[in-house]
Amino acid sequence: MSDCSALLYFVKYPNTGTVKSRLAAAVGEETARAIYKSFVLDFIEGRAGGSHPLLIVFDPPDAEAEVRNWLGAGYVYIPQTGKDLGEKMENAFVRSFAEGFEGAILIGSDIPDLANHIIAEAFESLNTHKAVIGPAADGGYYLIGFQKKTFLPQIFHGIEWSTGSVFTETMNVFEECAYNTHILPMWRDIDTLEDLGALVLRNRDTEFKRSRTISVINAIRDQLLL
Repeated sequence: MSDCSALLYFVKYPNTGTVKSRLAAAVGEETARAIYKSFVLDFIEGRAGGSHPLLIVFDPPDAEAEVRNWLGAGYVYIPQTGKDLGEKMENAFVRSFAEGFEGAILIGSDIPDLANHIIAEAFESLNTHKAVIGPAADGGYYLIGFQKKTFLPQIFHGIEWSTGSVFTETMNVFEECAYNTHILPMWRDIDTLEDLGALVLRNRDTEFKRSRTISVINAIRDQLLL
């Protein structure tokens, strides 16, 4: 897709106790908050100079001032609205298409090291496919995208969110609707201490090893028992 396509980035404002709950159970809320903040900043900085506008889709929906103060004024900010994750994602796509974008991909904030070539592949695939999806190692997905003309709202309906069957359930809907869907390489998002250790290991020899996230992890490495 051309630069009239948007990158929708789902983030939470990192109040203590509201982000990375499973990780916080292992390392404490303040440490989990510091790690999450580094995730977001690394991902955004890694998109600098990209050809697709970055839309920050934030939660809670009344925290726009706080999120702008945290991340800066150089982005479009859209509140997350809806009763569950599916409705929030659906509404974000609807909003982006209403703003005039001809395509969009949506990414969560649990994958700070997602490679730019994966994102480029996602956008490129929308030239020849009705949808694109990136399977996560835990059974969910880390990315989903559509062209405006092929948007499928029902892909977000009736899914058991936060379970290991999300990707399978979603692919079942795509297949029922006869959607040719491009499947990206699997990626492991970061929800647990084990996931955090895997993040460190897979980036021992990558550019991401010099990231803010790895610096934060190294500073508290003894606490994390990595």
